[in-house]
Amino acid sequence: MTATQEFTLTEQELALLPSDEEVAFYQEHGWYLSKKLFSDDEIDGLLSATERYYAGERDRRLPVRPPRLAYWEPEHGNIQRHNDYVHYESDAIAAALLKPLIGAVAARLAGVAEIRVFQTTLIYKPPIAREPSNIVPWHFDKHYWASSTSERMLTAFIPFHDCHEELGTITMVDGSHRWDEVGFEDSTNQHFAARDPWQLEEMLVANAAHNGAGISKIPMIIPKGHMSFHHCRIYHGSGANLADRPRRAISLHLQDGANAYREFPLSDGNLAIYNHDSLVRRTADGHPDYADPAFCPTLWRF
Repeated sequence: MTATQEFTLTEQELALLPSDEEVAFYQEHGWYLSKKLFSDDEIDGLLSATERYYAGERDRRLPVRPPRLAYWEPEHGNIQRHNDYVHYESDAIAAALLKPLIGAVAARLAGVAEIRVFQTTLIYKPPIAREPSNIVPWHFDKHYWASSTSERMLTAFIPFHDCHEELGTITMVDGSHRWDEVGFEDSTNQHFAARDPWQLEEMLVANAAHNGAGISKIPMIIPKGHMSFHHCRIYHGSGANLADRPRRAISLHLQDGANAYREFPLSDGNLAIYNHDSLVRRTADGHPDYADPAFCPTLWRF
């Protein structure tokens, strides 16, 4: 398939792109609820592909295991599951996710000409109200992407069903992507699962106070086939699953075409790392290449 064919939208798809008013809303609030970008059959196919993934189906395995890899396996039990790099390991999952329309929506919101995959994480939140792993504390994604140059990165949250508060849907702190940040420390670069949730709550409160802002928490109510998009610097989290069925979704992390690796020194003299750094090919100057098509395929290019 040629590049022109690959990055062409139909008239019906063009009608699903965010309007100018919706782009302005995203820039002000830091989040966007999309129109219906997947048919029910496409979502059902994606769900089936993830069932096969959980049953052990892989088209390939990661060549090495990165140091901060999220990778649920059956022996971990009935906790919240996170599996990174599912687009790399499963061709069926990749075929569903690598949809130019998703990249075109993200490009409109971010105001860029090119969107690549940065990471994919398959998520399963079991229907256990008191399961502590189901609680995702307040955080923003850019903390874990300190080795990336871009401030325009964003995430698409794609549930496999209607998603609402009872299921513990993703929730945004409205407008927090525009705050000046205080309190960054080396531990901030660690994934939220490895950190004290109360410390993260305190960071949210401190940053709101520093910016003279209120904390307005907006749960994303997402019908099947729709998705939410959020800015890499917006605080977000999610609560317990109080329903009688699991909450199932994929977080599709996206980067603009200008994003690249940078050295980000920590206080101990070490550099911030991302899992890509041990997987992707190297650039001419020896740095990790965040445009490696094996791990970071292009979704959209104007």
